[in-house]
Amino acid sequence: METRLKVLSVFKALHRTRMAVFKDDNRALTAARLKINEEFRKNKNETSEENIKKMIQMGSDVEVVLREDVVQVEHIRENTVLLRPRESLLKDNVPYCDQPGKKS
Repeated sequence: METRLKVLSVFKALHRTRMAVFKDDNRALTAARLKINEEFRKNKNETSEENIKKMIQMGSDVEVVLREDVVQVEHIRENTVLLRPRESLLKDNVPYCDQPGKKS
């Protein structure tokens, strides 16, 4: 039962992340929904605990990549795109340090 809850948790997390990452892009939202559902449906009869744990980890990793590394881009015109970074992707600008600090 615990494994089932973990699978459901990853499934829900992927869909929540999909909604945030592809906000206002119906085509990408639909494609991501279909792909997530397809992958879970394809493996719904898996019985090996080891394989299920690997797939749970893979789903969690995919969710992290989507959340942290994917940026929406909209084509405005030829050779021009508009980046739509989410607030969570924006980082404070940290100046480059030519002299690394001493390790103690």
